[in-house]
Amino acid sequence: VQLQASGGGLVQAGGSLRLSCAASGRTLSSVGMGWFRQAPGKEREFVATISLSGDTTYYAHSTKGRFTISRDNAKNTVYLQMNNLEPEDTAVYFCAASSRPGATIGMEFYSYWGQGTLVTVSS
Repeated sequence: VQLQASGGGLVQAGGSLRLSCAASGRTLSSVGMGWFRQAPGKEREFVATISLSGDTTYYAHSTKGRFTISRDNAKNTVYLQMNNLEPEDTAVYFCAASSRPGATIGMEFYSYWGQGTLVTVSS
């Protein structure tokens, strides 16, 4: 499966962006999906995850209440709505497809990764 993330860009603090992750080669409706990010000089970290049905979501503490993960299985696409962005949110954001049907936090359970999209938040 190929994952294509898009929607990144430059935004001022307090602004919003919506990331999209489109899949090809395989339907995403049978697996959980996640978003991760990697800031310059830091390790990749978990951002949000959603179960295959969309009824279960988990968020990193730093993004809870500001970010919303959702999915449209008919479009084979997962989204990350990011509101009230902070400079600390600056990173390359990656979408990934899990090997499990549920919402999964552990990076080790993700089999497929997109190429990443850069989000830059200016202060």
